[in-house]
Amino acid sequence: MARARLRGLGLNIGSLPTGKFNAITDVAGVTVGYFTLISDVPQVARTGITAIWPRGAETWSDYVFAGDFSFNGNGEMTGLPWIAEQGLLGAPIGITNTYQVGMVRDAICALAVGDGTPQEFLLPVVAETYDGWLSESQSFPLTVEHAFAAFNSAIGGGPIAEGNVGGGTGMTCHEFKGGTGTASRVVIENEARYTVGALVQANYGLREALRIDGVPVGHEIGPDLVPAHYSGRAAARQDQEGGSIIVVLATDAPLLPIQCQRLARRATTGLAWVGGFGSNSSGDLFIAFSTANHIGPNEKITNVRMLAPSAMTGLFRAAAEATEEAILNALCMAETMTGKNGRTVYALPLDRLEHVMRRYRSA
Repeated sequence: MARARLRGLGLNIGSLPTGKFNAITDVAGVTVGYFTLISDVPQVARTGITAIWPRGAETWSDYVFAGDFSFNGNGEMTGLPWIAEQGLLGAPIGITNTYQVGMVRDAICALAVGDGTPQEFLLPVVAETYDGWLSESQSFPLTVEHAFAAFNSAIGGGPIAEGNVGGGTGMTCHEFKGGTGTASRVVIENEARYTVGALVQANYGLREALRIDGVPVGHEIGPDLVPAHYSGRAAARQDQEGGSIIVVLATDAPLLPIQCQRLARRATTGLAWVGGFGSNSSGDLFIAFSTANHIGPNEKITNVRMLAPSAMTGLFRAAAEATEEAILNALCMAETMTGKNGRTVYALPLDRLEHVMRRYRSA
């Protein structure tokens, strides 16, 4: 059966409407690019880089407010001390594999220099999840040129690729093939329309914990029906218990940094709805930014707008729903992949998923 997004299967979840493309790029100005590396020589590589620009190339000189949240911290997202201190993001965000965070971070700095940005220094945000089950991560297969390709290929205002793309290429989710996913939600507050978009790199979770719209899909499609990647090896299963997820949330609602931080926390709810619980060795790191205010790097005084705290609840729900569906889109769009040492991670079978969901919804 051809891969399809969750809604392409007729499975609609949540209560809020989606944006036009049900993607993080429904937030005006946000662009996303990828570099995907799938090769068997000179090393087995199933890896890549995902690039998210809050305002496209204007990000260098037109900063956005941002805030982060660590649900469980056995992972890496660089630049967070400065985000916590200043609350501003003036560079693109990168997501890649665990071993190459530093390279992607340095590539962003080099890109800034090449673009002649006004910033005297950068502390970029780059996050990771581990793809070493399928990819020879220790061979450091990605290069600075690959990073440039990801950031320079970013597009916005339309649908973007999901599944085995970019930093999500070699990932596993709930013991099925995981990867990159995206979704969005629209909220109306005081007659104003706001969009919240999510992009995830999903690499976490136990099979039996997977739930879709409350349905225990992981129990219904167990390892007896679709082999789990660990093939019964206890050590590998322990590794999977510690898998990670990165969530990037974008919104056009006028939020201050502390409000972005509050929004980032709500990704936890969406993760929990699918079956993530933040195991001890999991890296569950979230960042949210708002494009509504415009902050110049050299301005001495800036007038900003802020959504009233009492009007935040709708955005919180939007963040949770968008995160939930972005994870499920990653699962639905990812394809079966064989990598290092002949290991295979199988895709979530969409025909079986449809059957399970119909049975539970008609009960």
